[in-house]
Amino acid sequence: MVQFGPVGVLLLVGVVLVVLVYGLSAFLAVARPVVDAVAFGGGLPPVEHAFSRFHVRWYPVTMVFLAFDMEMLFMYPWTLVVTRVGAPAVIEMFLFLAILLAGVAYAWREGALRWT
Repeated sequence: MVQFGPVGVLLLVGVVLVVLVYGLSAFLAVARPVVDAVAFGGGLPPVEHAFSRFHVRWYPVTMVFLAFDMEMLFMYPWTLVVTRVGAPAVIEMFLFLAILLAGVAYAWREGALRWT
């Protein structure tokens, strides 16, 4: 138990500092003025409430976007590794791209990218 003494002291100091900072922020907080202006959304006045629901056709498009976003997340480090690993890295990346392409082809076939 003696070996955990410094950890306990450090934990206690951290908790005391966090409580002190929260207490000071609550004590010294300044009331914010009420803003009458609406949020800027491309220059046009808002037509509907900010928490309104989106049409269901946006969700498949969002999933396709996220798939390609993840593709780019994996491709940037791949460019650094491909010279060291060689041909297996190229084969793995083309396999990854083929899986993504199959997903896009499926979404296209199911009509997820059709707007009418």
